[in-house]
Formats: sequence, structure tokens, C-alpha cells
Amino acid sequence: MKSEEIFGQVLRTIRKKQKMSQENLAFQSNLDRTYISMLERGVHQPTLNSLLSLAGALNMKASELVKLVEEEIAKSK
Repeated sequence: MKSEEIFGQVLRTIRKKQKMSQENLAFQSNLDRTYISMLERGVHQPTLNSLLSLAGALNMKASELVKLVEEEIAKSK
């Protein structure tokens, strides 16, 4: 599985655990809802600014989000 797909899965999992819709996450992170959808489907990779915005909207550090992605990548190998 590609890293962008794993990022998307992690993002979706965190968003759903926080009972947040894609629309709400988009609003909170100042990103477009379709962009959130593309990230979750692994179509796009986040920019550094997007990663920071998403982490802030999810009330976590960007490094925590990246660490969760790294852990999932390690599991998939």
C-alpha cells in the first residue's frame, strides 16, 4: 500500500474517532472538503501547510499524525 493511501486511512480513522465530518474537518482546517476526501482516498498527498492545518483541526501535533502514519507503514511491510 502506498504511503498516501495509509495517510488517508489514518486521517479517516482519527476524524471518525472524533465524530467529525469531512465538511467540519475542512472548515476547522481551512481546507476544501473535496481536498479532504482526496486525501482520505489516497489520491493526493498533503503539503506541509495542509498537514499542519489538519493536525491543528484534529487537536494534535503534526508530529503525532506523522508518527501514526509511520507506524501503519511499518505494520504493512
